[in-house]
Amino acid sequence: MAEIIQKDGTWVFDGDALRLTPGRDKNVSLLRKELGELLVPLTALAGISFEQGKKSGRLRLRLRDGADPLLHATGGRLTEPHDPYQLLVESDRYGVAEYFVDEVRNALLLDQVPSDPVDAYLLPGPAVPLSVSAGDGVASFDGERVRLEWKWQAEDSKSAAGPRTLPLGDIAGVEWQPTVGLENGHLRFTVRAAPSKVPPKYDPNAVELWGFKKDPLMALVAAAVQARLPHPSAPVAVEEAAPAGDAPAPAPVAEDDHDALLRRLRELGELHRSGVLTDEEFTLAKQAVLKRM
Repeated sequence: MAEIIQKDGTWVFDGDALRLTPGRDKNVSLLRKELGELLVPLTALAGISFEQGKKSGRLRLRLRDGADPLLHATGGRLTEPHDPYQLLVESDRYGVAEYFVDEVRNALLLDQVPSDPVDAYLLPGPAVPLSVSAGDGVASFDGERVRLEWKWQAEDSKSAAGPRTLPLGDIAGVEWQPTVGLENGHLRFTVRAAPSKVPPKYDPNAVELWGFKKDPLMALVAAAVQARLPHPSAPVAVEEAAPAGDAPAPAPVAEDDHDALLRRLRELGELHRSGVLTDEEFTLAKQAVLKRM
């Protein structure tokens, strides 16, 4: 077992997983404290590194693409104070940090853990229920629905519409953008068949963020929702074609789903060429996809 204890936090590696616990120091970000302890399986890691500095160094974990819903939801836009996969190391603990890196790297080699992307989340995401008040609204998520309530600072277009409740099944995607310079950030939910192109300031499915202390916590809501949506890299299942007389009417498809249907057509073609699908099965399945488009 390898362990490193710092003011910034404590990392422990037992050979199978890393346990990352944020420190209690005043400089530890609110997001990391609210996120709490993380258990990262070895299979979710793509690498680890240690960078030395004159006064302090930094341990960094690199996760496999698609392994963590928090990293996916934030799109690599988490700044260093809020990134739970970085640890500040004091200069007198450089030797411990290097030993920690060696232990993790050796385990990755022995277990032959690949570094390529994954098609399923290997971490569960933030615990629910959770509620965050920031920017012009309050975003809550109980695991089944998102609720957006507006503060007095919200635009009239939002206040007049009242609180919004979005069932998880109606949400096609989630987007989190931090405040950068003079440009406000936002947390926005894309609703199926009703995409909105208005600025987050006026979008009733978005909370606008202004760069205050609690704004980064909206990333937790984004990650919790993302963890319960279909993984973007998950393989598309080939549905068994229904008998011609019993086929239900195809449901309308949002524009965002057309790429998935195109992938379905390519997969059906490959299954047909390899002999898995007969000519009749291929024709019926292809017609069902084309009707949905």
